[in-house]
Amino acid sequence: MMRVEVGTIEQLPKRLGKCVRIGALELALFRTGEDRVYAVENRCPHRGGDLSQGIVSGEFVFCPLHDWKICLKDGRVQAPDEGCVKTYRAAVKDGLVYVEL
Repeated sequence: MMRVEVGTIEQLPKRLGKCVRIGALELALFRTGEDRVYAVENRCPHRGGDLSQGIVSGEFVFCPLHDWKICLKDGRVQAPDEGCVKTYRAAVKDGLVYVEL
């Protein structure tokens, strides 16, 4: 597994998403109100919506296209919809944000 630095915690606004590219990979990073950081693939499984532009509530993001609710912890789309996005482990150390690929 490779750990990649993607920025600082201050660069991630609370309850908003940020798109980050690592090579060909596009991730959506989210910082919750409790300063937990999550990283998921930046495409909704329904119609490819840009999740970094979605609304964050707690540990969920709502796709901006059709309001699908996706858990940031495990990437699962919430019922009644179905699907999953890939999640990546994110960590903060000394103010720097890292993602494991």
